[in-house]
Amino acid sequence: MTIKLRNISKRFGQTQALDCVNLEFGYKKIYGLLGNNGAGKSTLLNIITGRYLADSGEALLDDEQMTDNDKALNQIYMLSEKNYYPETMKVKDAIRWGAVFYPNFDKALAYELAERFSLPLKETITALSTGYTSIFKIVMAFSANTPFLLLDEPVLGLDAGHRDMFYKLLLERYSENPCTIVISTHLIAEVANLIEHCVIIKNGRIIKNAPVEELMNVGYTISGPKALVDEYLSGKAVISSSDLGGLKTASLGGAMPNSADVTSGLEVSKLNLQEYFIQLTANEREER
Repeated sequence: MTIKLRNISKRFGQTQALDCVNLEFGYKKIYGLLGNNGAGKSTLLNIITGRYLADSGEALLDDEQMTDNDKALNQIYMLSEKNYYPETMKVKDAIRWGAVFYPNFDKALAYELAERFSLPLKETITALSTGYTSIFKIVMAFSANTPFLLLDEPVLGLDAGHRDMFYKLLLERYSENPCTIVISTHLIAEVANLIEHCVIIKNGRIIKNAPVEELMNVGYTISGPKALVDEYLSGKAVISSSDLGGLKTASLGGAMPNSADVTSGLEVSKLNLQEYFIQLTANEREER
């Protein structure tokens, strides 16, 4: 089972939100959909779920068109930044209706997760704080039990404790009920160890689409005393660097060196996904 996007383009006025996107999300894998604000992440997910119509191209579930196809769309649940529930609807009523729209919706799990996150069931959804609105959406998403789960900025407004609970829940649910999970987020450092496959979008175009392990093999990180790091960097392809007091960390392109080839006092590690992303998207504003 695979979601396929073929030559998808979408424009809003003068803004080209998506430009001839070709992409596949395979089954039972955790994807990271990464991009700066306005890169096209939410537009892409909204086209998959039929909330937006593409100007051109097609969205398929396997080889079946998803547009106006309830059978196909019922295989996908999207956690969106927007609230589509009626203003007067309470949390407990939304859980009840979830079972109507999604055949495999697990009400018992929804109540269990609501208790775990201290989500007030009798509160109206629109009266929830920003953080608890995100918690409500998380509860609904993981209870839907669909083969594809699209999470658009799922930890918006959550404090550090609740974000940690969310990431543990994601791994727990994926282990118990494997499905395809697409996490669209700008908190790259927090999801770097969760995602298996990375899709980076910039100016409406996919610029990287590869397993995380493969991307991290294009470079490495060196850290240690500033003077030693600066000496090591001479003549090398530096991706990025940062100083903190007398210490310095730098990311470089190329194969990771053997420890015997690195000056004593320096530490070598795998390339940081966030640093790699920053380098790829550094000139996004200038290119618009």
